[in-house]
Amino acid sequence: MPNPRIKNEEQYEALRDNGYSKEKAARIANTPDAGKKGGKASPYEEWTKEKLYEKAKKVGIEGRSKMNKKELIHALRND
Repeated sequence: MPNPRIKNEEQYEALRDNGYSKEKAARIANTPDAGKKGGKASPYEEWTKEKLYEKAKKVGIEGRSKMNKKELIHALRND
């Protein structure tokens, strides 16, 4: 049964099959253009804390408002 909150159900199921948690698979499947190769993004270390915060907000990282720049980078890379 399709979940209306999942934007890319096929990608979500593939991620779950590969062992991703429901939360992480949903976050990836709901990110626009997730998994598509494209432009060259600068490393997170070059981003401002505000830009990192907005990215964390977009992908649904909890506790982001209390994180410093280093913690935001870690959360974006590992959650």
